[in-house]
Amino acid sequence: MRGMLGFLPWIVYAVVATSDEWRWGAVTGLVIAVVLVILDRRSGRAWDETVIESSAAVFFACLTVLSLADPHSPLTPYGPALVNVWLAGTAWGSLAVRKPFTLGIARTKAPRQVWDHPRFIRLNVVLTTTWAVAFTVAAIALTVVLHASLHATATVVAIKVLSFVVPAAFTAWYPNHVRRAGAVG
Repeated sequence: MRGMLGFLPWIVYAVVATSDEWRWGAVTGLVIAVVLVILDRRSGRAWDETVIESSAAVFFACLTVLSLADPHSPLTPYGPALVNVWLAGTAWGSLAVRKPFTLGIARTKAPRQVWDHPRFIRLNVVLTTTWAVAFTVAAIALTVVLHASLHATATVVAIKVLSFVVPAAFTAWYPNHVRRAGAVG
């Protein structure tokens, strides 16, 4: 559950921001992300445990500046897609540097003796890849839907919800499946 709290700024942005008023969503996302990072760091969480929160702080800082500087930017209607592009970039980037973003979170729940085990790392590569694929697919789908129609609210909401629910459900299921199969201590 704690790992999912890192997605709070993204979820709140999705609820608060609308295609014509993304500024409030950006500012709200930024405030929540910064507060989460500060609380996490004060509680002793390592940077690798706060990848999503830290990424949110950077994204929402940039989006806040853009939305205040150019509130009628042509990017405005694509806010939901931009979120998924950024999250996909964060997930794929963490895989590219061989530090899957789920690894820091998983280490808080796993015994230290499995942290460097190749199967534990592989499990987190699979989890992070699942999130990366979900964000990528959602970014593409949202871009297509938003480009085709600015009034596709139900479709946009469904895509946004599925882009979090599907990988979250897989993240809840997969480690238990791997443990039952005896692949990771």
